Amino acid sequence: MAKALIVYATRTGETERIAELIAEGLRISGVETDMVKVGDVKKAAELEGYDALIFGAPTYHGDMIQGMKTFLFLAENANIAGKVGGAFGAFGWSGEAPDRIYDTMKHIFKMNMVGQALRLKSSSLGGGVQMAQEYGKSIAAMLR
Repeated sequence: MAKALIVYATRTGETERIAELIAEGLRISGVETDMVKVGDVKKAAELEGYDALIFGAPTYHGDMIQGMKTFLFLAENANIAGKVGGAFGAFGWSGEAPDRIYDTMKHIFKMNMVGQALRLKSSSLGGGVQMAQEYGKSIAAMLR
């Protein structure tokens, strides 16, 4: 069975909720899925052993929050080139963080990324439930 890891940072719980919905989509598709808060990852080796990695953070003042920036420097030392990847996050008005995470995963980590980053506006998360689950299913489809 394929295994996925979702690593997320959150300020208000919105990005964590998106992570849970993506995990649902992965699990519905038969992918064993673990979720962990960004600060709980202490070593790059913790990212190895997964077939897919999905990273998420909210946009705050036009940028990703510091915990995700620090994590991405740590992840750069992991052996994750060629792994399936995805990026996501909640935003209030601008939404740059998921795109920056996605670009880092694709161009620096050399991962095999799903279509594009998932960006969901915080105030409309209710309508994004299906979108987040479908994002998880899309990642699972890449693992087949």
